[in-house]
Formats: sequence, C-alpha cells, structure tokens
Amino acid sequence: MSPPILLVEDNPMDVDLTRRAFKKRNLANPLEVARDGEEALEWIGKWDGGAEMPMVILLDLNLPKVHGLEVLRIFKSHPVYKTIPVVVLTTSTENEDLRSAYLIGVNSYIIKPLKFESFVSVTEQIQFYWSDLNKRCSGE
Repeated sequence: MSPPILLVEDNPMDVDLTRRAFKKRNLANPLEVARDGEEALEWIGKWDGGAEMPMVILLDLNLPKVHGLEVLRIFKSHPVYKTIPVVVLTTSTENEDLRSAYLIGVNSYIIKPLKFESFVSVTEQIQFYWSDLNKRCSGE
C-alpha cells in the first residue's frame, strides 16, 4: 500500500476540493485529514503507535487551535518527523509567512489556486514530484 498524504486543512470546501482533485488524478496514496493544528500534532502519537508516516504533509497556515507555522515548527524540530516533506498549501501571500515557513524548514510553499482545474494541476504536480521523483527518507 502507498504511504498516505496528510492534509492539514480546516476549510471543508478545500478538503473536498483536494479529495476531488486527487480522485480525478487517480492518486494511489490514501488522503488523511487533520482539520486543525492540534489534530495535526496528534499524528505524532499515531506514528509513534505504528501508523505509517505520510509521504508528504500538505499544510494550510491559517488553522484553528494551533497556527500552521507552529505545526511546521514542531514537525521540523522533531528528531524523526523532521524528515517528512511539508508543503505549505495556503491562500496566504504574506511575505512574512513565506519567509517564516522557509526559515523553519518547509520544503515548498504553494499558493492555492482558486479554479478547480488549476488546483487539479497543482495536485498532479505535487503528487508527481513527491511520489514519483523525490526519494523518501525513512526518518530513522
């Protein structure tokens, strides 16, 4: 079975759009969803409990409970989980968010397209790069 993709997104419409885009692309990787920053951080316990680590984390920034940059900071400071690629997928075009994300260690920063076809194209590129081209580190 293919490793999952963890989508950290609080907007139900964006979650649905992501699911539809991946379905249209026939993505083999299961899509797991965390609906806020706190729920995203709970995945650390699941991975410690034996759940398969994701191939990539798609992270929104403007999340309830724990902001996306703090989620990123925690993942990237963890001795094992810092090797999981994190792609910020957000509507934020703020230069400070972009700068902070790269200083913390994000692997990529993508502005969410508004049109479905453009979004599908972005998901295809994400899937192709992180699933087909990129060599994964086991984190151990």
